[in-house]
Amino acid sequence: VQLQASGGGFVTTGDSLRLSCVASANLRAYFMGWFRQAAGKEREFIAAMTWRGDRKKYTESVKGRFTISRNNVDNTVYLQMNSLKPEDTAVYYCAASTSGSYTLTLSERADVYDYWGNGTLVTVSS
Repeated sequence: VQLQASGGGFVTTGDSLRLSCVASANLRAYFMGWFRQAAGKEREFIAAMTWRGDRKKYTESVKGRFTISRNNVDNTVYLQMNSLKPEDTAVYYCAASTSGSYTLTLSERADVYDYWGNGTLVTVSS
């Protein structure tokens, strides 16, 4: 299983970016998540969604600004980020939980994910 994240870049406050996470065809996940890690800080949960897309979860700081979604055709999970702020600057990671032992309720925990993608850097200038 491979996850390939992309879409990061350098933007200014208020701009938008869409991150993509392409999953290999053999992925059978129960839910997908996005995390971020700012310099000198711990990895932080951002958003998650069930593989079927029927339930989603967001951390409070991005509610109303970020949207997680999935394209079933090409096995891609997106993170649409609007109204970006300097505090959104971080390396963003996508992850997949495949064990079936956890529900979306636990998706804020990094240890429930089995596979992680590479990071993609988002820098938001003021």
